[in-house]
Amino acid sequence: MPFFRITLMRSGIGMPTKTQGVLKALGLRKRMATIYKPVTPEVAGQIMRIKELVDVKEVETAMTKEQMKAARRPDPGYYVETRRPRDLDGERLS
Repeated sequence: MPFFRITLMRSGIGMPTKTQGVLKALGLRKRMATIYKPVTPEVAGQIMRIKELVDVKEVETAMTKEQMKAARRPDPGYYVETRRPRDLDGERLS
């Protein structure tokens, strides 16, 4: 079953009350928030009301919050190098 992946790109502040109501009905509260809704004519109509505020893609499966958080996490396998110690004159110690 396909889903719409809807991301709020612009804030609804200053928009008409109906537009803000659509954002609230979809569950979009903060910028860059992503939600998944099934592909239905009702949801498509809501998206058309706020099309200038959101980014929409059609995906096959919906991701959970934990999966979205894991996708943003960088890959393991890197390390932070420490600075080499220096003496009082600023010269590097071997």
